[in-house]
Amino acid sequence: MPDSLPGPRLRQVALVARDCEKTAAALQETFGWPDPFHDPGVGEFGLINAVFPVGDTFVEVVSPMRSDTTAGRYLARRGSDSGYMAIFQMPSLEEARRRVADLGVRVVWKVDLEDIAGTHLHPKDIPGAIVSLDWASPTSSWRWAGPAWTGAAPDHPAGGIAGITVEVEEPAATAQRWARVLGLDAQVDGGLAAVRLGSAGQALRFVPAADGRAEGITELWLTPGLEGLPDGDGPVAEIAGVRFVVGAP
Repeated sequence: MPDSLPGPRLRQVALVARDCEKTAAALQETFGWPDPFHDPGVGEFGLINAVFPVGDTFVEVVSPMRSDTTAGRYLARRGSDSGYMAIFQMPSLEEARRRVADLGVRVVWKVDLEDIAGTHLHPKDIPGAIVSLDWASPTSSWRWAGPAWTGAAPDHPAGGIAGITVEVEEPAATAQRWARVLGLDAQVDGGLAAVRLGSAGQALRFVPAADGRAEGITELWLTPGLEGLPDGDGPVAEIAGVRFVVGAP
């Protein structure tokens, strides 16, 4: 990718699971992914994790190791393992941070390093998942995925995450909220509520939450032809409460 992004990109999706090791093993067995990176930095949040490269995007599994974690409370609300977090790589983090401040969205955590920066937003201000607005230099790098992706990008297959589906109480309003935070427009037409990340070829779908379930990410879409995936579009597996689907959302 060039060293400047033309628009926001969904770079990483996190699943929250009671058993990180078991869930990571299921992902490896299903998709043939390489051994994950375990980031000691997530200990700050009372978590352990495993981060898998999927093309040049990333799927992470987190598990709480303390009783007082946001991830643990999320697990309790959902009642089971679930999609948890959507991390977007932004062309300009300065503009993104200014935009969320103007929208009245609270920031619950941020960090600024030489080659990467992150901004976690308050889930009560942007429903459906924990949303983070991040920045990386060079744009192909991604420190959160470990040393091989710090300051550079190793050789990797083409493709990656094509989008997510998020179950929420109010799909149209939530799509519009996410779109404003990302500096994009929402598409709301009857039952369809979506935000398209056109320059990245990705999409975010918002659908009504199932009866009795808290809000959360329920589907993760992967680009067709990605290494390790079966031929053809359609569902591949359900792991940690998330349905993995090949195709465009």
